[in-house]
Amino acid sequence: MRRKQPSAVAGDPCNSVFLVGFMGAGKSSVGRALGERLNWVFEDLDNRIEAREGRTVAEIFRDSGESEFRRAERAALEAVLLELRGGGARIVALGGGAFVQKDIAALLKEFGAPTIFLDAPVEELWQRCSTQAAESGAERPLLRNREHFRKLYGTRRRSYAKALLRIQTGGRPLETIAAEIAAKLKLKEIALRTEEGEVE
Repeated sequence: MRRKQPSAVAGDPCNSVFLVGFMGAGKSSVGRALGERLNWVFEDLDNRIEAREGRTVAEIFRDSGESEFRRAERAALEAVLLELRGGGARIVALGGGAFVQKDIAALLKEFGAPTIFLDAPVEELWQRCSTQAAESGAERPLLRNREHFRKLYGTRRRSYAKALLRIQTGGRPLETIAAEIAAKLKLKEIALRTEEGEVE
């Protein structure tokens, strides 16, 4: 039996959550786990950017530079916020450099949705990213220099710290992290309705 998409009323005090943090912090994994827990839609903003631009994030950076990527990133976020104003419930993972951008941070602050800084020890972040890159075969420029990775984390962490909440992901199960976020924000599960309109 097919199920209808879960929905939320426009103007709900908390119908969205934005996850920020450095690469490897677990934004996508935690976002998916939280979405499953609450029956909310999960979206990775980088995926929307790639769909809108018809290129991967790496290709945008390589062919058009960071300024063009940041333009595309802001446009994608504005589209997400417009959709959320119309209703629905969503968890959105932002790219590692997004929340560092003042215009992005200002957009989220004006919108009023909670921002969650997912953090872990920098050595664990390095190991996670290295393992993921090796398994996927993807080239990640930030992994070419360990010391640069550490310095960039330290620089960006000051911006991440401006998020509403900071949640540790180091060495913790995804379900435990998702449960903590849901409890601290008092997020509510959305009942799924069948085609006949019955709540499950």
